[in-house]
Amino acid sequence: LQFLSYLGACDRLLKQGYEEGQVEEAMEMFQYSEKKAAEFLHLLAQFNDMGFQQNEIKEVLLLCGNQRERALEELVMK
Repeated sequence: LQFLSYLGACDRLLKQGYEEGQVEEAMEMFQYSEKKAAEFLHLLAQFNDMGFQQNEIKEVLLLCGNQRERALEELVMK
């Protein structure tokens, strides 16, 4: 049953336009919490569009617990 809810969550995130590899990675990073994975993917895309490096974004978002303002401050200071 958990596997089916995992697949459903992944499917919903993929339909939002996120890449499959990123969706799977985000789901694992946040213990399969669709809400947290979705927040992470949204912020990752936002910061990526601002020109920040993806590996730095991931690191900062994990450290800041997906808190947008704190993460942005950290990225700007790097």
